Amino acid sequence: MKIRKPVVWKMAVTAVIVIVAVGVYAVWGSRRSERVHVREMALAENPGLKGILELYQEDSLKYEAALFLIDNMAYYQGADSGELESMYKAYDIFSTGRYTYRQALDSAERLCGKPKNVQQIRWKADVDMEPGFLVSNIEWAFKVWREQPWGKNVSFEQFCEYILPYRIGNEELVPWREKLYYQFMPIIEKYKNDPQIENPTFAAHIVLDSLLRAPFHFTGEMATSVRIGPRIADWRGGSCLDLCDMLVYIYRALGIPCGIEELPMRGNNNASHYWNFLVDQHGQTWYFSMFYWWHRLLKAEVYDDVYGKVFRQRFSLNRAMTDSLQLPLDSVHPVFRYPFFEDVTRLYATDKAFTLSVGKRHFVRDVKRGEVVYICMSDRYAWKPVGWTRYDGSNAVFKDCHGGTIYCLAVYDAAHDKLDPVSSPFSVGKENGKMEFYEAREETEDVVLLSKFGMLGEFFLGRMVNGVFEGSNSPSFKQKDTLLLIREIPGRLCTMVKTDSSKAYRYVRYYGPAGGYGNISEAGFYSSANDTVPLAGKVLGPEDGAAGDHSYFNVFDGHTDTSYDYPFADGGWAGLDLGERKHIGKIVYTPRNRDNFVRKGDLYELWVCREGKWRPFARQTATSDSLLFKDVPKHALLLLRDLSRGEAERLFEYKDGKQVYW
Repeated sequence: MKIRKPVVWKMAVTAVIVIVAVGVYAVWGSRRSERVHVREMALAENPGLKGILELYQEDSLKYEAALFLIDNMAYYQGADSGELESMYKAYDIFSTGRYTYRQALDSAERLCGKPKNVQQIRWKADVDMEPGFLVSNIEWAFKVWREQPWGKNVSFEQFCEYILPYRIGNEELVPWREKLYYQFMPIIEKYKNDPQIENPTFAAHIVLDSLLRAPFHFTGEMATSVRIGPRIADWRGGSCLDLCDMLVYIYRALGIPCGIEELPMRGNNNASHYWNFLVDQHGQTWYFSMFYWWHRLLKAEVYDDVYGKVFRQRFSLNRAMTDSLQLPLDSVHPVFRYPFFEDVTRLYATDKAFTLSVGKRHFVRDVKRGEVVYICMSDRYAWKPVGWTRYDGSNAVFKDCHGGTIYCLAVYDAAHDKLDPVSSPFSVGKENGKMEFYEAREETEDVVLLSKFGMLGEFFLGRMVNGVFEGSNSPSFKQKDTLLLIREIPGRLCTMVKTDSSKAYRYVRYYGPAGGYGNISEAGFYSSANDTVPLAGKVLGPEDGAAGDHSYFNVFDGHTDTSYDYPFADGGWAGLDLGERKHIGKIVYTPRNRDNFVRKGDLYELWVCREGKWRPFARQTATSDSLLFKDVPKHALLLLRDLSRGEAERLFEYKDGKQVYW
């Protein structure tokens, strides 16, 4: 099963706070005082750490590196040995490429038992680690930093943050540097005489290029609250975060400074996203990922996504942020309570990283001068904070916010552990930063809804453009007539088109366009525009498309949630032998889809956002592939929930008679 619940609040960097560190401060205060107290408590908890400092008394850099780790380790813990065997087995099986992740989970459960919920896992605090483990980590980190030709172009600060750390998140703590060094160093050895090898970006490029030449397996289904650890380098499969972790382990083992950037919430989706980064000797940030297999290293400023905010994960606590908060810990929203990240939005958005100023007139409730206000992004019918500021009595000003998305302001109600919206939601123009507030009006309108989620990721739909429906009286379709050419991406579950052909045909089919893999979910041929029952016949198609879960038989099975996926990009088709010649007066087709269109028979609930709070408006059961809701407030953000199935839902506005998703 998916492990979703964190052991405590999961940070943007998925670090897990250890109790010994929580007791340090009730209020964030002096950066030096906090660091000194954490250090003293760690050394008191594990006297063996003092021996490490004594060992490095004569080596100032190693001494400082040891302090860097000790000053932050009290904030970390990881799964204890033996707690994650079922999860490991699932990754191991999935890595073969022969099974879906769901199949891998089921097999792992049969072999190793049901995976433990994070509340059941035993956790081990990093301050209790064996001193020898930390010494070995430090020695190996310095070895690669000092021996690699590009090491002279990696600063000590970069080394500490992006090579030295012994862990990434809350994974089980195991040795990994030596194994991965010898496993992947041969990639580097081939280029040891290349003059470009002194450039860390060149080293990163050749390693990434080598890794991308071997198979790897991505799935969006993996969603654990426990990081997998260095074994991911062998398994080469999982989520975008798993693949990022893989590169971090390999690169750091080789002495290449590498980290992870995070979208805490995608600007057009209800999900976070991750990729890798490297900062070169000139301060330029380069981004890359196994997930972005079609390119290697690119400059951050060419990254193209609706991102709102970009956070850079780090091993050390962002003490500059905690110092500026100056609040009791329990008064700070959990996302920012222990920030192991920094905001690097401007590096990616450049001049499109806007400063947003929300004036008092846009507030829907009183906010005290000096009160911390959070800027939030949409996660279905909830808000997730991605930035904060102090209200100055007139405006709440937020720096470096990317546009093309929806924001809402809120304050944190610590007593009830929830965000309380203080503004109506507002959009920010991607190119100009123009803000538009969505305030539900008294004036109403009727809305016709076709889907509950935007077309993000629905690349299947575009595979029907230039596809054709054909009629013929030859089983080989040697002579054929075009009944319908699809010229645009389908916008609803069932598209009905009348045909004006006067001829009759025994054989009819859908033939996919070049590069379309024959993708279609349903096709119905009708004798006349008034018929409600499609013509029946013997199902036809190419031999290569007859087998598997996505065969051409799905096109005529009456189910819009099954589909045809021809194994080759070109040449996919599905048709019928009607037994005799018949007129075709109407065609109804459904594109291959992710089941986010309105489906007949499902129960839906429309929600309306008023002053930042989502409220249910009306329910109805779909009698077709569209819904009509009457008297809906104008200029409000809306969200459609399918109460019968699925979780994918996204907020939208109703504009010019259409749903416009954000």
